[in-house]
Amino acid sequence: MRYMATYDLMETMRNTNQWLGATASAMASYPAMALVPNPALQWMRAWGEVTERTFQRMVVKPDWGIDSFTCEDGKDHIVNINTLVERPFGDLIHFDVSGRAPMKRKVLLVAPMSGHYATLLRSTVKSLISDCEVFITDWHNARDIPVSEGKFDVEDYTLYLVDFMKHLGPDIHVMAVCQPAPLTLAATAYLAGEDPKAQPRSLTLIGGPIDTEAAATEVTDFGHRVTMGQLEQTMIQRVGFKYPGVGRMVYPGLLQLHSFMSMNAERHSKAFTDQIMRVTRGEASDHDQHNRFYDEYLAVMDMTAEFYLSTVERIFKNNEIAKNTFMVKGRPVDVGKITTVAIKTVEGAKDDITAPGQCVAALDLCTGLPDSKKASHVEPDAGHYGIFAGKSWRNNIRPLVLEFIDANSEPQTRKPANKNTAA
Repeated sequence: MRYMATYDLMETMRNTNQWLGATASAMASYPAMALVPNPALQWMRAWGEVTERTFQRMVVKPDWGIDSFTCEDGKDHIVNINTLVERPFGDLIHFDVSGRAPMKRKVLLVAPMSGHYATLLRSTVKSLISDCEVFITDWHNARDIPVSEGKFDVEDYTLYLVDFMKHLGPDIHVMAVCQPAPLTLAATAYLAGEDPKAQPRSLTLIGGPIDTEAAATEVTDFGHRVTMGQLEQTMIQRVGFKYPGVGRMVYPGLLQLHSFMSMNAERHSKAFTDQIMRVTRGEASDHDQHNRFYDEYLAVMDMTAEFYLSTVERIFKNNEIAKNTFMVKGRPVDVGKITTVAIKTVEGAKDDITAPGQCVAALDLCTGLPDSKKASHVEPDAGHYGIFAGKSWRNNIRPLVLEFIDANSEPQTRKPANKNTAA
Protein backbone atom coordinates (compact mmCIF):
# COMPACT_ATOMS: atom_id res chain seq x y z
CA MET A 1 0.00 0.00 0.00
CA ARG A 2 3.05 2.28 0.16
CA TYR A 3 2.41 5.53 -1.77
CA MET A 4 -0.82 4.13 -3.24
CA ALA A 5 -2.84 6.70 -1.29
CA THR A 6 -0.69 9.47 -2.78
CA TYR A 7 -1.29 8.23 -6.32
CA ASP A 8 -5.04 8.08 -5.73
CA LEU A 9 -4.93 11.54 -4.12
CA MET A 10 -3.34 13.02 -7.25
CA GLU A 11 -5.97 11.32 -9.42
CA THR A 12 -8.71 12.60 -7.08
CA MET A 13 -7.41 16.16 -7.41
CA ARG A 14 -7.28 15.86 -11.20
CA ASN A 15 -10.79 14.40 -11.32
CA THR A 16 -12.14 17.10 -8.97
CA ASN A 17 -10.73 19.92 -11.10
CA GLN A 18 -12.25 18.34 -14.20
CA TRP A 19 -15.60 18.17 -12.41
CA LEU A 20 -15.33 21.78 -11.20
CA GLY A 21 -14.66 22.93 -14.73
CA ALA A 22 -17.61 21.00 -16.12
CA THR A 23 -19.87 22.33 -13.35
CA ALA A 24 -18.82 25.94 -13.86
CA SER A 25 -19.36 25.68 -17.61
CA ALA A 26 -22.80 24.09 -17.17
CA MET A 27 -23.97 26.61 -14.57
CA ALA A 28 -22.83 29.64 -16.57
CA SER A 29 -24.51 28.22 -19.68
CA TYR A 30 -27.88 27.79 -17.95
CA PRO A 31 -30.55 29.31 -20.26
CA ALA A 32 -32.05 31.51 -17.54
CA MET A 33 -28.69 33.23 -17.13
CA ALA A 34 -29.10 34.73 -20.59
CA LEU A 35 -31.93 36.98 -19.30
CA VAL A 36 -29.35 39.20 -17.61
CA PRO A 37 -26.14 39.33 -19.70
CA ASN A 38 -23.14 39.43 -17.40
CA PRO A 39 -19.47 39.40 -18.47
CA ALA A 40 -18.61 37.50 -15.28
CA LEU A 41 -20.84 34.61 -16.36
CA GLN A 42 -19.21 34.57 -19.79
CA TRP A 43 -15.79 34.39 -18.11
CA MET A 44 -17.03 31.65 -15.75
CA ARG A 45 -18.25 29.57 -18.69
CA ALA A 46 -14.95 30.05 -20.52
CA TRP A 47 -12.91 29.19 -17.40
CA GLY A 48 -14.98 26.04 -16.91
CA GLU A 49 -14.61 24.95 -20.53
CA VAL A 50 -10.82 25.41 -20.53
CA THR A 51 -10.40 23.82 -17.09
CA GLU A 52 -12.49 20.76 -17.89
CA ARG A 53 -10.63 20.10 -21.12
CA THR A 54 -7.25 20.68 -19.48
CA PHE A 55 -7.70 18.12 -16.72
CA GLN A 56 -9.62 15.62 -18.85
CA ARG A 57 -6.88 15.18 -21.45
CA MET A 58 -4.24 14.38 -18.83
CA VAL A 59 -5.43 10.77 -18.75
CA VAL A 60 -6.41 10.28 -22.40
CA LYS A 61 -4.02 8.87 -24.98
CA PRO A 62 -4.10 11.16 -28.03
CA ASP A 63 -5.18 9.76 -31.36
CA TRP A 64 -2.64 9.65 -34.17
CA GLY A 65 -4.98 11.67 -36.39
CA ILE A 66 -3.39 10.25 -39.54
CA ASP A 67 -6.42 8.89 -41.36
CA SER A 68 -5.48 9.44 -44.99
CA PHE A 69 -2.63 10.54 -47.19
CA THR A 70 -2.58 12.11 -50.65
CA CYS A 71 -0.22 10.10 -52.87
CA GLU A 72 1.46 11.04 -56.14
CA ASP A 73 -1.63 9.90 -58.07
CA GLY A 74 -3.52 12.82 -56.53
CA LYS A 75 -5.91 10.54 -54.65
CA ASP A 76 -6.42 10.22 -50.91
CA HIS A 77 -5.39 6.82 -49.60
CA ILE A 78 -6.49 5.46 -46.24
CA VAL A 79 -3.71 5.02 -43.67
CA ASN A 80 -4.10 1.84 -41.65
CA ILE A 81 -2.20 1.65 -38.36
CA ASN A 82 -1.25 -2.00 -38.04
CA THR A 83 0.36 -3.66 -35.02
CA LEU A 84 3.20 -5.87 -36.20
CA VAL A 85 4.63 -6.93 -32.83
CA GLU A 86 2.52 -6.79 -29.67
CA ARG A 87 4.31 -6.84 -26.33
CA PRO A 88 3.20 -6.01 -22.76
CA PHE A 89 5.17 -2.76 -22.47
CA GLY A 90 5.15 -1.59 -26.08
CA ASP A 91 4.17 -2.48 -29.63
CA LEU A 92 5.76 -2.09 -33.04
CA ILE A 93 3.27 -0.43 -35.37
CA HIS A 94 3.25 0.33 -39.10
CA PHE A 95 1.56 3.18 -40.94
CA ASP A 96 0.32 1.31 -43.99
CA VAL A 97 -0.91 3.50 -46.86
CA SER A 98 -3.59 1.47 -48.64
CA GLY A 99 -3.20 1.09 -52.39
CA ARG A 100 0.34 2.44 -52.46
CA ALA A 101 3.27 0.34 -53.61
CA PRO A 102 5.77 -0.35 -50.79
CA MET A 103 8.32 2.43 -50.49
CA LYS A 104 12.02 1.64 -50.81
CA ARG A 105 12.91 3.54 -47.66
CA LYS A 106 11.93 1.72 -44.46
CA VAL A 107 12.25 3.86 -41.35
CA LEU A 108 11.85 2.75 -37.74
CA LEU A 109 11.15 5.70 -35.45
CA VAL A 110 12.10 4.97 -31.86
CA ALA A 111 9.81 7.14 -29.77
CA PRO A 112 10.81 8.48 -26.34
CA MET A 113 9.52 6.92 -23.16
CA SER A 114 9.84 10.08 -21.12
CA GLY A 115 6.36 11.01 -20.02
CA HIS A 116 4.53 11.54 -23.32
CA TYR A 117 3.05 9.05 -25.75
CA ALA A 118 4.59 8.14 -29.09
CA THR A 119 2.02 10.48 -30.67
CA LEU A 120 4.42 13.28 -29.71
CA LEU A 121 6.13 12.34 -33.00
CA ARG A 122 2.93 12.71 -35.04
CA SER A 123 4.31 15.55 -37.17
CA THR A 124 7.55 13.61 -37.69
CA VAL A 125 5.57 10.62 -38.93
CA LYS A 126 3.48 12.81 -41.25
CA SER A 127 6.60 14.36 -42.76
CA LEU A 128 8.18 10.96 -43.45
CA ILE A 129 5.17 9.00 -44.63
CA SER A 130 5.28 10.64 -48.07
CA ASP A 131 8.71 9.16 -48.82
CA CYS A 132 9.05 6.16 -46.51
CA GLU A 133 7.42 3.11 -45.02
CA VAL A 134 7.17 4.33 -41.44
CA PHE A 135 7.27 2.10 -38.37
CA ILE A 136 7.29 3.32 -34.77
CA THR A 137 7.59 2.03 -31.22
CA ASP A 138 4.31 2.61 -29.38
CA TRP A 139 5.09 2.41 -25.65
CA HIS A 140 2.29 1.58 -23.21
CA ASN A 141 1.19 3.47 -20.14
CA ALA A 142 2.62 1.61 -17.12
CA ARG A 143 -0.57 2.17 -15.10
CA ASP A 144 -2.42 -0.10 -17.54
CA ILE A 145 0.07 -3.01 -17.33
CA PRO A 146 -0.68 -5.61 -14.62
CA VAL A 147 2.11 -6.36 -12.18
CA SER A 148 1.99 -9.98 -13.37
CA GLU A 149 3.81 -8.84 -16.55
CA GLY A 150 6.95 -8.25 -14.48
CA LYS A 151 9.50 -5.47 -14.60
CA PHE A 152 10.69 -3.21 -17.42
CA ASP A 153 14.03 -1.39 -17.13
CA VAL A 154 16.64 -0.01 -19.54
CA GLU A 155 17.90 -3.51 -20.38
CA ASP A 156 14.39 -4.73 -21.21
CA TYR A 157 13.86 -1.59 -23.31
CA THR A 158 17.07 -2.35 -25.22
CA LEU A 159 15.99 -5.95 -25.87
CA TYR A 160 12.60 -4.73 -27.13
CA LEU A 161 14.44 -2.61 -29.70
CA VAL A 162 16.60 -5.60 -30.65
CA ASP A 163 13.47 -7.69 -31.28
CA PHE A 164 11.81 -4.91 -33.30
CA MET A 165 14.90 -4.51 -35.50
CA LYS A 166 15.11 -8.25 -36.07
CA HIS A 167 11.44 -8.34 -37.05
CA LEU A 168 11.85 -5.59 -39.65
CA GLY A 169 15.03 -7.03 -41.12
CA PRO A 170 18.38 -5.51 -42.13
CA ASP A 171 16.92 -3.14 -44.74
CA ILE A 172 15.60 -0.85 -42.01
CA HIS A 173 16.88 2.63 -41.20
CA VAL A 174 16.50 3.49 -37.52
CA MET A 175 15.84 6.98 -36.20
CA ALA A 176 15.90 7.56 -32.42
CA VAL A 177 14.55 10.80 -30.99
CA CYS A 178 15.92 12.15 -27.71
CA GLN A 179 15.69 9.78 -24.70
CA PRO A 180 16.00 6.45 -26.60
CA ALA A 181 19.14 7.48 -28.51
CA PRO A 182 21.68 5.89 -26.10
CA LEU A 183 19.64 2.69 -25.75
CA THR A 184 19.12 2.48 -29.52
CA LEU A 185 22.87 2.79 -29.97
CA ALA A 186 23.26 0.02 -27.37
CA ALA A 187 20.70 -2.17 -29.17
CA THR A 188 22.60 -1.75 -32.45
CA ALA A 189 25.87 -2.64 -30.72
CA TYR A 190 24.16 -5.66 -29.13
CA LEU A 191 23.15 -6.87 -32.60
CA ALA A 192 26.68 -6.21 -33.89
CA GLY A 193 27.99 -8.65 -31.30
CA GLU A 194 25.20 -11.24 -31.24
CA ASP A 195 23.58 -11.17 -34.70
CA PRO A 196 25.53 -8.92 -37.14
CA LYS A 197 23.29 -9.78 -40.12
CA ALA A 198 20.29 -8.26 -38.31
CA GLN A 199 21.85 -4.80 -37.96
CA PRO A 200 20.04 -1.87 -39.63
CA ARG A 201 21.47 -0.04 -42.64
CA SER A 202 21.74 3.28 -40.82
CA LEU A 203 21.13 4.86 -37.43
CA THR A 204 20.17 8.51 -36.95
CA LEU A 205 20.38 9.83 -33.40
CA ILE A 206 18.43 13.05 -32.82
CA GLY A 207 19.10 15.08 -29.69
CA GLY A 208 19.98 12.10 -27.51
CA PRO A 209 22.00 12.10 -24.24
CA ILE A 210 24.82 9.79 -25.34
CA ASP A 211 27.45 11.47 -23.16
CA THR A 212 25.72 13.40 -20.40
CA GLU A 213 29.03 14.84 -19.20
CA ALA A 214 29.87 16.44 -22.56
CA ALA A 215 27.72 19.51 -21.89
CA ALA A 216 25.78 20.44 -18.79
CA THR A 217 22.05 21.23 -18.79
CA GLU A 218 19.41 21.56 -16.08
CA VAL A 219 18.50 17.92 -16.73
CA THR A 220 22.05 16.61 -16.23
CA ASP A 221 22.56 18.85 -13.20
CA PHE A 222 19.43 17.41 -11.61
CA GLY A 223 20.60 13.86 -12.33
CA HIS A 224 23.90 14.48 -10.56
CA ARG A 225 22.46 16.56 -7.73
CA VAL A 226 19.89 14.14 -6.29
CA THR A 227 20.59 10.71 -4.87
CA MET A 228 18.84 7.55 -5.97
CA GLY A 229 17.30 7.28 -2.51
CA GLN A 230 15.81 10.77 -2.83
CA LEU A 231 14.36 9.94 -6.23
CA GLU A 232 12.78 6.73 -4.99
CA GLN A 233 11.26 8.48 -1.97
CA THR A 234 9.91 11.54 -3.79
CA MET A 235 9.14 10.39 -7.35
CA ILE A 236 7.99 6.78 -7.11
CA GLN A 237 4.42 5.76 -6.25
CA ARG A 238 2.17 2.72 -6.57
CA VAL A 239 -0.62 2.77 -9.15
CA GLY A 240 -3.99 3.25 -7.47
CA PHE A 241 -7.07 1.07 -7.52
CA LYS A 242 -8.62 2.67 -10.61
CA TYR A 243 -6.26 1.13 -13.20
CA PRO A 244 -5.29 -2.40 -14.33
CA GLY A 245 -1.72 -1.86 -13.12
CA VAL A 246 -2.83 -1.42 -9.50
CA GLY A 247 0.15 -1.88 -7.18
CA ARG A 248 2.82 -1.37 -9.84
CA MET A 249 5.62 0.99 -8.83
CA VAL A 250 5.75 3.91 -11.29
CA TYR A 251 6.95 7.43 -11.88
CA PRO A 252 3.44 8.94 -12.34
CA GLY A 253 2.63 10.94 -15.43
CA LEU A 254 0.86 13.62 -13.35
CA LEU A 255 4.02 14.11 -11.33
CA GLN A 256 6.08 14.34 -14.51
CA LEU A 257 3.64 16.90 -15.90
CA HIS A 258 4.08 19.01 -12.79
CA SER A 259 7.84 19.02 -13.46
CA PHE A 260 7.32 19.91 -17.13
CA MET A 261 4.98 22.80 -16.30
CA SER A 262 7.09 24.20 -13.47
CA MET A 263 10.08 24.67 -15.80
CA ASN A 264 8.10 27.34 -17.72
CA ALA A 265 5.32 28.13 -15.26
CA GLU A 266 4.91 31.78 -16.27
CA ARG A 267 4.65 30.92 -19.97
CA HIS A 268 2.04 28.19 -19.40
CA SER A 269 0.02 30.39 -17.04
CA LYS A 270 -0.16 33.14 -19.64
CA ALA A 271 -1.13 30.63 -22.35
CA PHE A 272 -4.14 29.42 -20.33
CA THR A 273 -5.18 32.94 -19.31
CA ASP A 274 -5.10 34.02 -22.95
CA GLN A 275 -7.09 30.96 -23.99
CA ILE A 276 -9.82 31.71 -21.43
CA MET A 277 -10.15 35.23 -22.84
CA ARG A 278 -10.28 33.88 -26.41
CA VAL A 279 -13.10 31.50 -25.41
CA THR A 280 -14.91 34.43 -23.74
CA ARG A 281 -14.71 36.45 -26.95
CA GLY A 282 -15.72 33.47 -29.10
CA GLU A 283 -12.37 33.40 -30.89
CA ALA A 284 -11.28 29.90 -29.83
CA SER A 285 -11.98 26.65 -31.64
CA ASP A 286 -11.69 22.96 -30.90
CA HIS A 287 -8.51 22.63 -32.99
CA ASP A 288 -6.90 26.04 -32.56
CA GLN A 289 -3.18 26.39 -31.91
CA HIS A 290 -3.55 26.28 -28.12
CA ASN A 291 -5.66 23.12 -28.10
CA ARG A 292 -3.51 21.34 -30.68
CA PHE A 293 -0.41 21.89 -28.56
CA TYR A 294 -1.86 21.18 -25.12
CA ASP A 295 -3.91 18.17 -26.22
CA GLU A 296 -0.54 16.50 -26.77
CA TYR A 297 1.54 18.22 -24.09
CA LEU A 298 -0.86 17.48 -21.22
CA ALA A 299 -1.42 13.83 -22.18
CA VAL A 300 1.09 12.03 -19.97
CA MET A 301 1.82 8.41 -19.17
CA ASP A 302 3.33 6.63 -16.20
CA MET A 303 6.79 5.08 -16.50
CA THR A 304 7.76 1.94 -14.62
CA ALA A 305 9.82 2.81 -11.56
CA GLU A 306 12.67 0.51 -12.60
CA PHE A 307 12.92 2.13 -16.04
CA TYR A 308 13.03 5.67 -14.65
CA LEU A 309 15.47 4.86 -11.86
CA SER A 310 17.78 2.78 -14.05
CA THR A 311 17.79 5.55 -16.68
CA VAL A 312 18.87 8.14 -14.14
CA GLU A 313 21.45 5.87 -12.51
CA ARG A 314 22.97 4.15 -15.54
CA ILE A 315 22.58 6.70 -18.34
CA PHE A 316 22.99 9.98 -16.42
CA LYS A 317 24.85 9.27 -13.20
CA ASN A 318 27.15 6.42 -14.27
CA ASN A 319 27.25 7.50 -17.94
CA GLU A 320 27.56 3.84 -18.96
CA ILE A 321 26.93 4.37 -22.67
CA ALA A 322 29.63 7.03 -23.01
CA LYS A 323 32.07 4.92 -21.00
CA ASN A 324 31.17 1.83 -23.06
CA THR A 325 30.44 -0.17 -19.91
CA PHE A 326 26.75 -0.83 -20.54
CA MET A 327 25.64 -4.44 -20.07
CA VAL A 328 22.46 -6.31 -21.05
CA LYS A 329 21.57 -9.48 -19.16
CA GLY A 330 25.16 -9.85 -18.02
CA ARG A 331 26.60 -9.42 -21.53
CA PRO A 332 28.85 -6.41 -22.22
CA VAL A 333 27.65 -4.20 -25.07
CA ASP A 334 30.66 -2.91 -27.01
CA VAL A 335 29.80 0.05 -29.25
CA GLY A 336 33.15 -0.46 -30.98
CA LYS A 337 31.78 -3.62 -32.60
CA ILE A 338 29.57 -1.53 -34.89
CA THR A 339 31.47 -1.62 -38.18
CA THR A 340 28.86 -1.46 -40.95
CA VAL A 341 25.95 0.68 -39.69
CA ALA A 342 26.16 4.29 -40.90
CA ILE A 343 25.52 6.70 -38.01
CA LYS A 344 24.39 10.32 -38.14
CA THR A 345 23.81 12.63 -35.18
CA VAL A 346 21.55 15.69 -35.17
CA GLU A 347 21.69 18.41 -32.52
CA GLY A 348 20.05 21.76 -31.95
CA ALA A 349 22.28 24.74 -31.21
CA LYS A 350 19.74 26.06 -28.68
CA ASP A 351 18.75 22.70 -27.18
CA ASP A 352 18.48 23.24 -23.41
CA ILE A 353 17.54 19.62 -22.66
CA THR A 354 20.22 17.73 -24.59
CA ALA A 355 22.91 20.31 -25.22
CA PRO A 356 25.14 20.18 -28.32
CA GLY A 357 28.00 17.80 -27.69
CA GLN A 358 26.03 15.14 -25.86
CA CYS A 359 24.71 13.38 -28.97
CA VAL A 360 27.68 13.74 -31.34
CA ALA A 361 29.75 11.87 -28.75
CA ALA A 362 28.31 8.68 -30.26
CA LEU A 363 30.61 9.02 -33.26
CA ASP A 364 33.76 8.89 -31.11
CA LEU A 365 32.47 5.73 -29.43
CA CYS A 366 32.15 3.94 -32.79
CA THR A 367 35.85 3.17 -33.06
CA GLY A 368 35.24 0.32 -35.50
CA LEU A 369 33.29 2.47 -37.94
CA PRO A 370 35.09 4.24 -40.79
CA ASP A 371 34.72 8.02 -41.03
CA SER A 372 32.91 7.60 -44.34
CA LYS A 373 29.97 6.13 -42.39
CA LYS A 374 29.84 8.91 -39.82
CA ALA A 375 27.99 12.20 -40.13
CA SER A 376 26.76 14.97 -37.85
CA HIS A 377 24.66 18.09 -38.09
CA VAL A 378 24.01 20.99 -35.72
CA GLU A 379 20.91 22.98 -36.60
CA PRO A 380 21.35 26.72 -35.89
CA ASP A 381 18.67 28.42 -33.78
CA ALA A 382 16.82 25.11 -33.16
CA GLY A 383 15.72 24.02 -29.70
CA HIS A 384 14.97 20.51 -28.50
CA TYR A 385 11.61 20.06 -30.23
CA GLY A 386 12.67 21.92 -33.34
CA ILE A 387 15.11 19.21 -34.38
CA PHE A 388 12.33 16.65 -34.92
CA ALA A 389 9.27 18.86 -35.47
CA GLY A 390 8.47 22.24 -36.95
CA LYS A 391 10.20 24.26 -39.68
CA SER A 392 13.78 23.33 -38.74
CA TRP A 393 12.95 19.66 -39.12
CA ARG A 394 10.83 19.98 -42.27
CA ASN A 395 13.00 22.42 -44.21
CA ASN A 396 16.54 21.57 -43.15
CA ILE A 397 16.97 18.39 -41.11
CA ARG A 398 14.54 16.05 -42.85
CA PRO A 399 16.14 16.45 -46.33
CA LEU A 400 19.58 15.78 -44.81
CA VAL A 401 18.35 12.65 -43.04
CA LEU A 402 16.69 11.29 -46.19
CA GLU A 403 19.85 12.00 -48.16
CA PHE A 404 21.86 10.12 -45.52
CA ILE A 405 19.43 7.19 -45.70
CA ASP A 406 19.68 7.02 -49.49
CA ALA A 407 23.47 7.12 -49.36
CA ASN A 408 23.47 4.09 -47.07
CA SER A 409 20.68 1.97 -48.50
CA GLU A 410 22.92 -0.57 -50.20
CA PRO A 411 23.63 -3.93 -48.50
CA GLN A 412 26.31 -3.71 -45.85
CA THR A 413 28.51 -6.30 -47.49
CA ARG A 414 29.26 -6.49 -51.21
CA LYS A 415 31.02 -9.09 -53.25
CA PRO A 416 34.36 -7.83 -54.65
CA ALA A 417 34.36 -6.93 -58.31
CA ASN A 418 35.79 -9.54 -60.68
CA LYS A 419 39.08 -8.10 -61.89
CA ASN A 420 39.08 -10.45 -64.91
CA THR A 421 35.83 -9.00 -66.25
CA ALA A 422 36.34 -7.44 -69.65
CA ALA A 423 35.95 -3.71 -69.84
